[in-house]
Amino acid sequence: MELLIAAMLMLWGNVTDGNPELTLDQIAQIAELPPAAIVVQPDGTKTVDPLVPAGKTDPQAGEAPVVKGVYATAHSAGGARLETLLKLLDETELNALVIDLKDDFGYITYKTGNPELEAMETTKKIITDMPALMNKLNEHKVYPIARIVVFKDTVLAKKKPELSFLNPDGTLWNNGKATPDSFVNPYSKEVWDYNIAVAKEAVKAGFKEIQFDYVRFPEGFETRADKLQYTKDERSRVDAVTSFVKYAREQLAPLGVRTSVDIFGYAASVPAAEGIGQDFVKIAQNTDVLSPMIYPSHYSTGWFGQKVPDAAPYATINGASVDTNKKLEPLETLKPIVRPWIQDFTASWAPGYVKYGKHEVEEQIRALKDNGVEEFLLWNAVNTYTAGVAY
Repeated sequence: MELLIAAMLMLWGNVTDGNPELTLDQIAQIAELPPAAIVVQPDGTKTVDPLVPAGKTDPQAGEAPVVKGVYATAHSAGGARLETLLKLLDETELNALVIDLKDDFGYITYKTGNPELEAMETTKKIITDMPALMNKLNEHKVYPIARIVVFKDTVLAKKKPELSFLNPDGTLWNNGKATPDSFVNPYSKEVWDYNIAVAKEAVKAGFKEIQFDYVRFPEGFETRADKLQYTKDERSRVDAVTSFVKYAREQLAPLGVRTSVDIFGYAASVPAAEGIGQDFVKIAQNTDVLSPMIYPSHYSTGWFGQKVPDAAPYATINGASVDTNKKLEPLETLKPIVRPWIQDFTASWAPGYVKYGKHEVEEQIRALKDNGVEEFLLWNAVNTYTAGVAY
């Protein structure tokens, strides 16, 4: 006990130089922090990084399977295609479905029964009978993951432009695509709580994991950040996004569910993407599962020494996995489960593309296993997956 008190007093002296307002109880908590949480300033004082979690344990340790899953839209999960997907899972080692509960437009895809959410008028009842769906997934021993698209949210942006980004003339900003997308503001606590409310309803419905996607600012935001009108504070974009991830996990872990985050695959191979607010390591240390989107078709010429990464599924996934493992190694006990998204679609838009089938999918899986990665998710936008693959 005397040694513990002495250590705490030493820590008190070192840390309070930069944090004079800290109490003894707070110092006791700091004593449990991992080394990464203590930041040495240029003048030698030490401060605590608020974006490093004090403690991190898997809320489903010993319960969750080694997850190998596929993506299902709300239309697939709530419609006739569900039977085809369940047959695929029954007959293979696949055991999980990632289902859209808040989709790419921003619609909540089933009636939650939550009066505050339904008052927002952002619900589109695509899955008509959630209890029946969950019962069927349980019967087939499927691990259910709720996908929630967070900051790409055209529906909410149109309903509440003050939560989004406005052009200089006061109109709602969009990305100019054929079907324009708008984003909501990652600095907004109201946006955070709205998405976490959706997540908590998913937990009530029986989902075991909440997967957050589009946890970022719009692509190329750094080129327009000074022109758009939006609410912000002193935090960097990276810290705003990371703060959401940390807050979400703090809200959901006590409910016994995992938090997972989708992130650009190349983020493991480059410094922090400050323009869109994504830092691979900072997000990783605050989530239970990290899902880098390492589709070979999404890498351009030259990545991992490949002229056409899409045509080299093993080499591309191997290179991405090596970079991911190297990036996450310093996190030690804060390292999340790595469960990448891989490609089960043909990227006909990519120069030099190849048709993806059994061989290409298995090559990606082989590369993951060669790097010690046992979990993965397969993406196909229309939910048609290759037959006969050895998973």
